[in-house]
Amino acid sequence: MNFDFIVIGAGISGVVIAERISTQLNKKVLIIEKRNHIGGNCYDYDEENGILIQEYGPHIFHTNYKEVWDYTSQFTDWVYYQHKVLGFIDGNFVPIPFNLNTLYGLMPLKLAERLETKLIDNFGYNKEIPILELKKVEDKDLKFLADFIYEKIFLNYSEKQWGLKPEEIDASVTARVPMVISRDDRYFRDKYQGIPKEGYTKLFEKMIQNKNIEIQLETDFKDIRDKLKYKKIFYTGPIDEYFDYKFGKLDYRYVNIDFQTWGIENYQPVAVVNYPNDYEYTRITEFKKFNMNESKQTTIGVEYPGNSGFMAWPVLNERNRKIFQKYWQEAEKLKKENIYFVGRLAEYKYYDMDDTVKKALEVFEEII
Repeated sequence: MNFDFIVIGAGISGVVIAERISTQLNKKVLIIEKRNHIGGNCYDYDEENGILIQEYGPHIFHTNYKEVWDYTSQFTDWVYYQHKVLGFIDGNFVPIPFNLNTLYGLMPLKLAERLETKLIDNFGYNKEIPILELKKVEDKDLKFLADFIYEKIFLNYSEKQWGLKPEEIDASVTARVPMVISRDDRYFRDKYQGIPKEGYTKLFEKMIQNKNIEIQLETDFKDIRDKLKYKKIFYTGPIDEYFDYKFGKLDYRYVNIDFQTWGIENYQPVAVVNYPNDYEYTRITEFKKFNMNESKQTTIGVEYPGNSGFMAWPVLNERNRKIFQKYWQEAEKLKKENIYFVGRLAEYKYYDMDDTVKKALEVFEEII
């Protein structure tokens, strides 16, 4: 098989790079994908009742990069959805991340007022404070609040999601859900937010709908590698798998999702409810609330993180960093052979969707 370019993996990174090559260079691209679908963990499909199901859990597109929003908007119209998450804490549904509305929902009024004043005096209004930073404060009241948030929001949720305590997780991960000193209940505060109107799969299909692109699903790159002739390869799969795990296997947290359809119009107040302390699962997603579906039924996904299911998040600790660096040094050497590694699996990073798109666009510009 003779192609100008070969892309391994049909997730966001692979699809963006293939689209750029096919449209901007008018060159032929072969995409090789091990799964039976495109889109990676963003894959979704229409259920019989018209509800768009996200097979691998909730994905909300949010970005402050206008160039990324404009690029993706070429291939989809948007449901302008602002994501709000509730946490079930002490028997109440309250906003997550923990903000001033959460404070007043869980604390006695006088105590909440005193804590709000101290938070604003110490940190300012509309600020985001990572929980592990808040725990370092010396003020007695703020220390009480930090311990409360740590116990009720972070500790048990982290142990369920990661199998680790917050202190054992990379700070960049815990900082993703900070304490927010405002009354903004949105989970993300980016300028551009939405859900593709027809779903992520349709968006990706439009991106690769080009005569220059051929895709082979349910195909392992290793099985056909010796038959391929190419000018450049872009590899977006797990970096340790490419090198046959010769330095060891990188750790990931996996997720199982229990999908349930109920004969009721609404199951919960918002699309996503987190359960930091109660039950074995971490969150429940009600999918119809993403695209405002008016079905008389509803479908939910109950998430159970662990060591089985689908590969979800890299475990960013010292052991894995050392292993990854060995693989990355090998990957850098392969640039001489026109093989390039890009994407969250290949770079072993906790990328948001917009960062993944941005990086893929940058790689295209830099390399091609």
